[in-house]
Amino acid sequence: MRQIPVDTTGAVVMVAQPPQPKIANRQTGEVATDRDTGAPLMTVDVMFVMNGNAEILSLTVPETGFTGELTTGTPVGLTGVVARPWENEFNGQKRPGISFRAIAVTSLAADAGKPKAA
Repeated sequence: MRQIPVDTTGAVVMVAQPPQPKIANRQTGEVATDRDTGAPLMTVDVMFVMNGNAEILSLTVPETGFTGELTTGTPVGLTGVVARPWENEFNGQKRPGISFRAIAVTSLAADAGKPKAA
């Protein structure tokens, strides 16, 4: 599947909704897992602000990829973000979209309180 790297270096990113388990089957409540590692997957909504434009992105991240406390409004750093185009067909209707995945989401809240070196 095609993956498109996402450059986050000039963006301000903060948590919009804290991480939640990604559900693979709504009827059974089964949590989705990474195909390669078997790690449980989580989703986290982030506000991504760049060049005066803000977007809410829902990222899929392995459970092991979270560092620090991630509550609403926490500034975060993103590692290894990729966009994946997708298309589903339901009742003869095609529905395209883009999903986002990250290797890691790291809280930057601890850095905010530290004095900066001169």
